[in-house]
Amino acid sequence: MPDPVARDTAEAESVFSHPAVAPDASIAYGDHPDQLVDFYAPRDGREGVPLVVLLHGGAWRARYDRRHVTPFADFLARRGLAVANVEYRRGRDLPQQGGSGPVAGRWPETFDDVAAVLDALPALAREALPAADASRTVLSGHSAGGQLALWAAARHVLPAGSPWRLPAPPPLRGVVALAPLADLALAVELDGCGGAVRQFLVGEGGGDGLLAERRAHSDPAVLLPTGIATALVQGRADITVPHTLAESFVDAAARAGETVGLTLLEEIGHFALIDPAADACAVVAEEIAQLAW
Repeated sequence: MPDPVARDTAEAESVFSHPAVAPDASIAYGDHPDQLVDFYAPRDGREGVPLVVLLHGGAWRARYDRRHVTPFADFLARRGLAVANVEYRRGRDLPQQGGSGPVAGRWPETFDDVAAVLDALPALAREALPAADASRTVLSGHSAGGQLALWAAARHVLPAGSPWRLPAPPPLRGVVALAPLADLALAVELDGCGGAVRQFLVGEGGGDGLLAERRAHSDPAVLLPTGIATALVQGRADITVPHTLAESFVDAAARAGETVGLTLLEEIGHFALIDPAADACAVVAEEIAQLAW
């Protein structure tokens, strides 16, 4: 059996070895430099195709931006889908002094951005990507982006008074979350992504009370049921985001009366799901296509 750490390292090296693929168009959805969407047209030239909205991962930290998923966006475009690759505000990278390191996420700006871009996306797609049919939108995200994708599909069940709450379900064909941080309470317990979840929600000094309060507005495992078709794809050998998080989310959905699909891939770690050079990426593309078409 391959060493899990060695597998994780090899998968990460492969994903980050691909050159970035330039988009066909880019449009800002706000004034901040990170409020930007890259659009990829279907490579076969078809019109009226589904739109995949992609939210990248990277523990909500600034050092990881949308460029590392541009080969994956192109992979989907080469399979006849239109793709919107979203950038959003992440935590700043701080100097390694006094024990400080990369900061995970920005509360509330990360959520502000995801809500804003999805609300604006139909109009942005009409302008930048005429081939896309925004009425057939599938939301996808990897890792921390998977958490954001599940959250974005659940905005209509956010607590009353939430600034991001929608009055009705968002117009989505479905969600395909890839190795998502789908249960934030369990992720905190397991210290997933090096403590990124707690840091994302409450910073360095926030206590359990604030953590519980903010989880109610951000944790996919408590924002159920959504009534939106949802599928999770996860590597069973993932040591970055353990598959127990996906299984916990599926169990929570079942308790809420909702069925969520879960595909567990044997001998697959965290990064192969978004690597065009890996067989797992084809499985992901098929999951997305099944919802999109």
